[in-house]
Amino acid sequence: MKRIVNVGTVPVGGEHPVSIQSMTNTDTRDVGATVAQIRRLEAAGCEIIRVAVPDMEAAEAVSVIKKQIHIPLVCDIHFDYRLALECMKNGADKIRINPGNIGNKERVRQVVELAKSTQTPIRIGVNGGSLERELLQKYGGPTADALVESALRHVEILDGLNFTDVIVSIKVSDVPTMLAAYRKFDRLTDIPTHIGVTEAGTLRGGLVKSAVGIGALLAEQIGNTMRVSLTADPVEEIRAAKDILRVLGLRRQGPELVSCPTCGRTQIDLIPIANEVERRLAKVEKNIKVAVMGCAVNGPGEAREADIGIAGGNGEGLIFRHGEILRKVPEAELIDALMQEIEKLEQ
Repeated sequence: MKRIVNVGTVPVGGEHPVSIQSMTNTDTRDVGATVAQIRRLEAAGCEIIRVAVPDMEAAEAVSVIKKQIHIPLVCDIHFDYRLALECMKNGADKIRINPGNIGNKERVRQVVELAKSTQTPIRIGVNGGSLERELLQKYGGPTADALVESALRHVEILDGLNFTDVIVSIKVSDVPTMLAAYRKFDRLTDIPTHIGVTEAGTLRGGLVKSAVGIGALLAEQIGNTMRVSLTADPVEEIRAAKDILRVLGLRRQGPELVSCPTCGRTQIDLIPIANEVERRLAKVEKNIKVAVMGCAVNGPGEAREADIGIAGGNGEGLIFRHGEILRKVPEAELIDALMQEIEKLEQ
């Protein structure tokens, strides 16, 4: 069982649900743009948000941003301990900083003492692209062992200052290395982990990498909070994270769409129908399973576990609920008819 670390109002670790994170891609110094993006992410289901803090102006903006959002705010800081101090003074709910990279012991002590007094947890963020030079030489590259040793070094620094309010991430873009590193770290400590595949890629490629890497760890009960890192609108990260959790049965939030891959028996234009149903379901909050099937003969039976669905025929289709046929509808009216039935469903 992992120790519990409270990030604002969100507990991470223990038996608490895996929380969903994202990071803004706005200039943090532009408060209006940053707050607008965070609110969009909140609406999509983001539970913890991180902002980059490259300079003191960005650190000073934290207090203003905090007053206008509703989820915990994490400040991402590299090297400059003064930025960490300023962010904590301005109400950051967590800071992401590597204690081994911010200078001498006195600077680390200042950060830790303020973190203790403000009850601000620290995320140690190990990344394959910024691993210590001596570890790269020792292991011949950013291997799983090198990443874990780096993480444990940073943890040891905080342990030495009696600071245990820690979360660790071990990010690398190579999925097998990422898996091996998190598995090893999980065996060695009770520290909760923030999991993800860094620099995963664009919407399509990044989704595949993230689903494989994050999904494999979660299936092994490794990981307490997560971010799907995509070169895309951050809202897509939230949608992907929710889908990963839903597929693994770890979260039931909103509708789930199942659809058949189509075959030679399909007699309606099923692919655009499925895409349009998916688009409309984005506005539905009911925890239901919706099926879009191409075969009127086998569709209702194959999707018997669905709450509601479509089964296509020749220029028409059936609307069914829990495997039972409700009515036959012309193809052009199928989507509207389905959405009408979804409105009638009780939660």
